[in-house]
Amino acid sequence: GYGEEFNILHYEVGQMYEPHTDYFEDAFNIKNGGQRIATMLMYLSDVEEGGETVFPAAKGNFSSVPWWNELSDCGKKGLSIKPKMGDALLFWSMKPNGTVDPSSLHG
Repeated sequence: GYGEEFNILHYEVGQMYEPHTDYFEDAFNIKNGGQRIATMLMYLSDVEEGGETVFPAAKGNFSSVPWWNELSDCGKKGLSIKPKMGDALLFWSMKPNGTVDPSSLHG
């Protein structure tokens, strides 16, 4: 096929994913399967506090968003998406010219 298998992650209270990119930087993966151009996250549950997907390398004035005060301390470290059951988040790891996009760093 042309896609990867689904990965389902479950986080315990206080657990988090360290910031990372989803594109490949090694020649083996690029040669044998191509580049990972996009990622889709689907939120399967609501959380009371925290749980944001944070893009720390994104550019912008994010403290001006109306939900800023609802974010956790970690969520205030960049562009943040609060999880809501049933929502999905799609973001690109590659720019339109085919180069990797470092601003897709997320955690």
